[in-house]
Amino acid sequence: MTTASAAQSFINVGERTNVTGSAKFRKLIEAGDYQAALSVARQQVESGAQIIDVNMDEGLLDSEKAMSTFLNMIASEPDISRVPIMIDSSKWTVIEAGLKCVQGKAIVNSISMKEGEGQFLEQARKVLRYGAAVVVMAFDEQGQADTTERKVAICERAYKLLTETVGFPPEDIIFDPNIFAVATGIEEHNGYGIAFIEATRQIKEKMPLVHISGGVSNLSFSFRGNEPVREAMHSVFLYHAIQAGMDMGIVNAGQLAVYDDIPAELRELCEDVVLNRRDDATDRLLEAAPRYKGDGAKKVEKDLKWRDAPVEDRLTHSLVHGITDFIELDTEEARQKADKPLHVIEGPLMAGMNVVGDLFGAGKMFLPQVVKSARVMKQAVAYLQPYLEEEKKLSGLESQPAAGKILMATVKGDVHDIGNRSRRHGARRQDPRDGEERERRHHRPLRPHHALAR
Repeated sequence: MTTASAAQSFINVGERTNVTGSAKFRKLIEAGDYQAALSVARQQVESGAQIIDVNMDEGLLDSEKAMSTFLNMIASEPDISRVPIMIDSSKWTVIEAGLKCVQGKAIVNSISMKEGEGQFLEQARKVLRYGAAVVVMAFDEQGQADTTERKVAICERAYKLLTETVGFPPEDIIFDPNIFAVATGIEEHNGYGIAFIEATRQIKEKMPLVHISGGVSNLSFSFRGNEPVREAMHSVFLYHAIQAGMDMGIVNAGQLAVYDDIPAELRELCEDVVLNRRDDATDRLLEAAPRYKGDGAKKVEKDLKWRDAPVEDRLTHSLVHGITDFIELDTEEARQKADKPLHVIEGPLMAGMNVVGDLFGAGKMFLPQVVKSARVMKQAVAYLQPYLEEEKKLSGLESQPAAGKILMATVKGDVHDIGNRSRRHGARRQDPRDGEERERRHHRPLRPHHALAR
């Protein structure tokens, strides 16, 4: 798969509806404020999350009840329920409680062979009958896999059991080869990043129809409190992991750095750590990290040197970085320079969006960032709309009949179709007690994007 196609097929899984990863979300759930908790899920979708990961594993919670309550509420929120749900728990009872509530095709996160093959097969059969996809951890009776060899071996073993013994569609298998923290100061941890990337490459070569996912924030655990460095590490890691075949990832959809925007020094230091290119990579990143500590958003707002550039470059900068503060001002300046308002759209605005497209295709931007760019473009076009209407009126085009109709559609199985399938097939909840006929009617595989070409 090319870099461009790999980047475009990458699916962001929103991580903030997780009581173990978000203190804000946990406090809302503990307080029983589910309406406010829904706003967290909504924000993740608005920021570009294509799947919502929901986890209620908190010792003081009735996790089964919390999961059922929250998922039932999501079902009545069309702006949230339009994306699939990933039911995330280390307790099978919580997962099954969620499966009984979620509508459409769910994803179970996760099952593994840590308790042996018997329990693994039993849970896999139940997941299959619920019509869900499944995340399989690289975890067996000896523990979590931390080397490339162990990751690949465990995934191969699980794949054989799932496809040959259970009859699980390979398209619905999502392997998580374990993303562990790097730059911890412990030498044996230095290779964790490249081990995941190389394992991903080998798993995709051996089992091409499966998906690869992972909890990206685990990678930067050593730098908690330094968000700019963490974001840089995540962006660098994803840039290389996606090229190797990683097509899903649990991330904070609203906080991903544009690869090319990472300061050159910091980007090189992060790549040294993630790819384990130098023995002193951790020490060098630790030494430089304090210089980048702080609120990255505030630093961008303070650095207004880009405002001195020509208006065409300013529009591109706003589109690439998702900045709306000056978009109407700059759009008006561009309109004053153009012969027609339409030329602003066809000229500098489209040129800026082409830069966004090139960065996205190269794996240097991710979908949440593209969503922000689209919002900036929408605001600019909305500003121009009255001028476009006036131009249309003056030219006499307003009274002319329409030239024709355009039909736009989504390819079945494409990333944009996942939410549509969830709605189409979510009218009835799936229950394993309904038998094999129900399974055949409601089971819909998550088709890999590269399969569409065949």
